[in-house]
Amino acid sequence: MAGEGVLIGMSDKPEVLRLDRANRHGLAAGATGTGKTVTLQVLAQGFSDAGVPVFAADVKGDLSGVCQPGQPNDKLTARAKELGVSLNPRGAPVIFWDLFGEQGHPIRATVSEMGPLLLSRMLELNEVQEGVLNVVFRAADEQGLLLLDFKDLQAALTYASDNARELGARYGNISPATVATIQRKLLVLDQQGAAGFFGEPALQLSDLMRTDAAGRGYVSLLAADRLISSPRLYATFLLWLMSELFEELPEVGDPEKPRLVFFFDEAHLLFRDAPKPLLEKVEQVVRLIRSKGVGVYFVTQNPADVPDTVLGQLGNRIQHALRAYTPAEQKGLRAASESFRPNPAFDTAETIQALAVGEALVSVLDEKGAPTVVARTRVRPPDSRIGPATPSERQAVIAQSPVRGLYDQVTDRQSAYEMLQGRASQKAAEPEPAPARQPAQKPSEIETMAKAFGTSMVRTIGTQVGRELIRGLLGGLTGGSGSRRRRY
Repeated sequence: MAGEGVLIGMSDKPEVLRLDRANRHGLAAGATGTGKTVTLQVLAQGFSDAGVPVFAADVKGDLSGVCQPGQPNDKLTARAKELGVSLNPRGAPVIFWDLFGEQGHPIRATVSEMGPLLLSRMLELNEVQEGVLNVVFRAADEQGLLLLDFKDLQAALTYASDNARELGARYGNISPATVATIQRKLLVLDQQGAAGFFGEPALQLSDLMRTDAAGRGYVSLLAADRLISSPRLYATFLLWLMSELFEELPEVGDPEKPRLVFFFDEAHLLFRDAPKPLLEKVEQVVRLIRSKGVGVYFVTQNPADVPDTVLGQLGNRIQHALRAYTPAEQKGLRAASESFRPNPAFDTAETIQALAVGEALVSVLDEKGAPTVVARTRVRPPDSRIGPATPSERQAVIAQSPVRGLYDQVTDRQSAYEMLQGRASQKAAEPEPAPARQPAQKPSEIETMAKAFGTSMVRTIGTQVGRELIRGLLGGLTGGSGSRRRRY
């Protein structure tokens, strides 16, 4: 740390990122193997020394060495001497986090906190499916059904499918087939291990903004080497975290130093195939979270990975070497060079291609908030170890963590799943109502006609039989000598 800011390295002068301009966001870009991770480590430890908490995703595990004292070799010692900086081998205070709970403390969020927009992004839902998910959230809210974990969401989806007609009349058509598709996508996410992310105890943002007894900011490192294999989950989680910071933190304007610095590594994953509503949300969060005292720094290979609407808000820039062999790479190179304030001493585009490992073009905001002229800079060596911490070193840090025991055990309070199960059990236990007596039905016209016809037939037949009987009796009385016997 250099006085009022973080010392990045040396050009013809010290290149210092001012603390009172650090919440104006930034970008660290460069091809693989050009030194971005070491630069990120220098920044993280510099902010920590200044009392600023840091959150960073450790995609390859290399950043974990920031928790251990550096081991200067002859090369690092010579470089420090050339730059006129002194090395003070020490590690930064670190809290390790892991969505899967394997290499750090578990991080959880409730389904309700994630919300239908980000959840739709995570599940890769289309517009129709996202609309149904919005209805499910709305219905659950009106029914007082808490959506905390995966089984709560699955139960709410089943409820929506079973009551599709009633809910559809209020909110629009709900197709059971669409609900089934969403449930299948949830199953895929569950198989990737993401179900453990949803639940309680949910992450308290205050635990990301801690300082130690010496006043140094804790560096919260998210183990992302496994998480990065599920890029939608990775990007959605970090966006959710930024959104939560934006929603919960009070306005502070431009503080003397940030309340938190947030590093978003592999930033292109956030913007790849992102729908317009999501891009608008990212732009809004980045634009407004500055006034909450949070600095957001995107780390990616090429500035072209970041949309112009977001790129224009990143005032502090560190550009490592880029290679430009293909037309797309050449376009990205031009975009990167044109984003800097020109230096008459060199051609920016040519210099970007000629940078050695550990060198970068640096432009930061000055005391007036204007970008400085771009300078070719040699990045200083960090005071912490370059390279990953060993598993035993990681476990020792976790054992001494200030949040030890706060998130390690899952809690499962009554929520949508239990409430819907209780309703179903109560309904099954209720006695079946006795069948209502059916009212006597009025005979139909056909039945009346048939009955009348039958009565008439009986009368006709009865009359004919009576006549025959009378004739037989009278004939017997008179002797019948003169009568004719009817032949058959």
